[in-house]
Amino acid sequence: MDLTTLEFDDSFTSSLPADPEARNFVRQVSAASYSPVTPTPVSGPRLLAWSDDCAALLGLSRPAADTGRAVDILAGNGLAPGMRPYAARYGGHQFGVWAGQLGDGRAITLGELTPRRGERWELQLKGAGRTPYSRTADGRAVLRSSLREFLCSEAMHFLGVPTTRALSLVASGDIVIRDMFYDGNPVPEPGAVVCRVAPSFVRFGNFEIHASRGENDSLQRLADYVIGEHFKDLGAPSAGIYKRWFEEVCRRTGLMIAHWMRVGFVHGVMNTDNMSILGLTIDYGPYGWLEGYDPSWTPNTTDLPGRRYAYGRQPDVAAWNLARLADAMSPLIEFPPALPPAMEIYAVTFTSTWRTMLA
Repeated sequence: MDLTTLEFDDSFTSSLPADPEARNFVRQVSAASYSPVTPTPVSGPRLLAWSDDCAALLGLSRPAADTGRAVDILAGNGLAPGMRPYAARYGGHQFGVWAGQLGDGRAITLGELTPRRGERWELQLKGAGRTPYSRTADGRAVLRSSLREFLCSEAMHFLGVPTTRALSLVASGDIVIRDMFYDGNPVPEPGAVVCRVAPSFVRFGNFEIHASRGENDSLQRLADYVIGEHFKDLGAPSAGIYKRWFEEVCRRTGLMIAHWMRVGFVHGVMNTDNMSILGLTIDYGPYGWLEGYDPSWTPNTTDLPGRRYAYGRQPDVAAWNLARLADAMSPLIEFPPALPPAMEIYAVTFTSTWRTMLA
């Protein structure tokens, strides 16, 4: 099927509270899970790379040419029927410190496809322009980092690691200014847009922002939505189901981290806003791979003083991040002390999986 002829919908926007402000400018957003926002067009979109395997998940065929209507959609220059683009609102702990509101500063979700019964896939453009959550950034991405994300998303999938996927890589035709080495010497680089694909891009931070602002109604609506859409087998949401759901998040996170350690992958920036509620590897920023075995190695230059996110610390950081999610979920559970014991599932899952993989 051609991207331009498919009908999109969006369970996220139809189930959760929206930002009532329609204008796209940087601001603090209250009591909302997302802000409607349209991608900013680019000057010369051109398809550079396409994942046939990811496209097969969606029932999509490769665009007939490297330019045209389908490529325009993948660059943010147009919309297909049913698309209601938005940027998600979330917060997060960055390097162990609460950072407040963060959100999709350069990622815009286009909509969802349901190619087969029981499946739902979200398409998201990274580098699609400014959103209310961009802060001082330009909302764009450079080809260098976009190519890395496209390649690693698909490589991790074929290595058997739980991950988000990448459908396409599109050159924007625009120049983006970046300080590649963080040395005060920014240079112009070619821009690009990646189309990322996942059942959901909801993160730990989506729950944290509601909890931090006392938005318990929005917190519950988000939890009910995630359980109803992505954890259907648990049953109807309730205090007991929230606990079982948290246990399942712990289990999936333990599996993901064990796979990271198996292949020598170092995420580099394991902030809570970069942790998927589905246990998927998400946000390929300053990632890297071990050459020789070095538990203290990190690919993130901003992490070098403390090496918080070094290879050998990833299992402990994931546990710490799950504890922050437990804090956020405590308003919905009658007996919050039940959550820390639930985290033992993470430790047991990671340890047993890691040992099996080593063997």
